Amino acid sequence: MEAGSDDQGHPRRWAILGVLVISLIVVVLDNTVLNVAMKTLAEPAPVGVGATQSDLAWMINSYTLVFAGLLFAAGVIGDRIGRKRMLLAGLVVFGVASLLSAYSSTPDQLIWYRALMGAGAAIMMPSTLSLLRNLFSAKEFPKALGIWTGAVGIGGAIGPIVGGALLERFWWGSVFLINVPIVVFGLVALMIMAPESKGSQARADFVGMALSMIGLVSLTYGIIEAGDAGSWSGIEVWGTIALGVLVLTAFVLWEKRIPHASLDMKLFKSTRFSASSAIITLTFFGMMGLMFFMTFYLQLLKGYSPLETGLLFLPFGAAMLVFAPLSNTLVNRFGAKAVGIVAMLLVITNFTATAFVLEADTPVWVVIVLFLITGAGMANLMPPAMNTLMSSVPREKAGVGSALANTLRQVGGALGVAVLGTIMAQSYQSQIADSAPQLPDEARESYASTYGALETGALPQDATARIVQAANDSFIHSLHTTALAAIVVGVVGLVIIALFFPGRQRRDGTAAPTEAAEPALAEV
Repeated sequence: MEAGSDDQGHPRRWAILGVLVISLIVVVLDNTVLNVAMKTLAEPAPVGVGATQSDLAWMINSYTLVFAGLLFAAGVIGDRIGRKRMLLAGLVVFGVASLLSAYSSTPDQLIWYRALMGAGAAIMMPSTLSLLRNLFSAKEFPKALGIWTGAVGIGGAIGPIVGGALLERFWWGSVFLINVPIVVFGLVALMIMAPESKGSQARADFVGMALSMIGLVSLTYGIIEAGDAGSWSGIEVWGTIALGVLVLTAFVLWEKRIPHASLDMKLFKSTRFSASSAIITLTFFGMMGLMFFMTFYLQLLKGYSPLETGLLFLPFGAAMLVFAPLSNTLVNRFGAKAVGIVAMLLVITNFTATAFVLEADTPVWVVIVLFLITGAGMANLMPPAMNTLMSSVPREKAGVGSALANTLRQVGGALGVAVLGTIMAQSYQSQIADSAPQLPDEARESYASTYGALETGALPQDATARIVQAANDSFIHSLHTTALAAIVVGVVGLVIIALFFPGRQRRDGTAAPTEAAEPALAEV
């Protein structure tokens, strides 16, 4: 049995969803678990691997780069050869790479094994969502998607907690080794329970897949470099971004030209499909950028340990886990437009409070409340957007839709960290130069370098107190500036939702005339 009927779905669909959620949490968790191990990995062996700052950056970036570059092609291949087969293959690659990462002896080895983990995650990630599309009926799919979205939120939130707890009791390799038994469980359970599911068997679009990989890798590399450097100058940044844009433009032109395209460009004629794609990108642009800097706020200014910081992020993931499965009920009652507007306003509330309320001495309960509000907003924003995008794609192209959605999330998040990171870095450099002119140039390059110089005692003792105050004031000012930029992004998303998301349906299940399905979407 390939999948369930449209009316009932697969008989073991909820049990399979549980296994898929566990597998998904491992992948998402691994995106954040490494953050708390950075300080340990920088220590010489046997405590760490003696990683330099550049090594540490590439331990994260190698995963992100390969993950983003392979996502779309993996979704297309999964539709052709089988989603279950791709999911199992991805789990095997991810598990083997986790085992190799745990026993790495040099920074270079860990960087390459992390890249292999990114490949495994890219192979399996689109299949989790495309399998759901085939396991669940149209009526139940939005609820299943809400649970899937909640798993993404909780996986990201518990990553630092799991990493911090493991590092307090075991060696650094344990943050990777913990993946192995979970992967083994996922492999066995999916082989027993999950049905195979295939999509379009049209002629393979090898040129399109190659162009998408080259374009996404080049674009993501340039974005990562800009985020690390805090600047958009230099050929390594703008040159690779320009190459990525050029290749992706060629990809679009190629897909419009051939009859067996991997991505049907007619889908973008639907404003709802395009709007949902834009909302996914914009939301992760703003959220990933600002949440990244909140980690520094909690550790540098508030003095929390990595484990404590991870625990403070838990309300965000918990809110997503609780509210995401309920979002479909709200959409059915009030319409995707009303729910999306309120959800985006909740997200913008975080940006606004960060811009105008957050200070160095702000009580931590305010931060916790903001995380709860933001989690509730994301939980009711992403499922309608993801459901609109996935429902716009035919079942035989579900892997393509899933890959596109995940690619938009990944690139949007990386772009948010890079763009907002540049804004914050330049604002900080300007402020600290005026308020602490006695600082050496290398200590003014970033907030991390300033606080690093303070920790090592490299600065004059009699000036330490003044420099700490100047650094705190400069950090808060730059955080406010960054949050203002995030507000602009949120407002753009709010306008898109108000203009293009569908409104409340009538009691007979049909949309109002002004909200009727557009021809391109209806044709699909």
